[in-house]
Amino acid sequence: MSDSVQESRDPLTEKVIGCAIEVHRILGPGLLESAYQRCLALELRKQGLIVETEVPMPVNYKGEVLDCGYRVDILVEKSLILELKAVEAILPIHQAQILTYLKLSGLRLGLLINFHQPRLIDGLKRFIR
Repeated sequence: MSDSVQESRDPLTEKVIGCAIEVHRILGPGLLESAYQRCLALELRKQGLIVETEVPMPVNYKGEVLDCGYRVDILVEKSLILELKAVEAILPIHQAQILTYLKLSGLRLGLLINFHQPRLIDGLKRFIR
């Protein structure tokens, strides 16, 4: 299930979106995803948030925990998954990716952020599981 970031937001989501907009305002579109990830993580930490990057997301299969190579781009406050992109268009596979991370982690809230947009707000999508 997903909804527009225009609808009701919690304070953490608002703070994260504000930081993402600041990064986009300074850097603009056109960089690699890894550059946005490092800059956004720095901006979030400057706001006093607990931030983890490249968090392993194991698969639990029949009681066995398997490292299948999945990595969450940014985990904020151990409760919000950020999946970052720098692509021409968000595809269904990108949305499926964040939904999978929410399912595997047991978390409820995620943001898909595409920095390759003239206006970042057009590249934001919130997911609630």
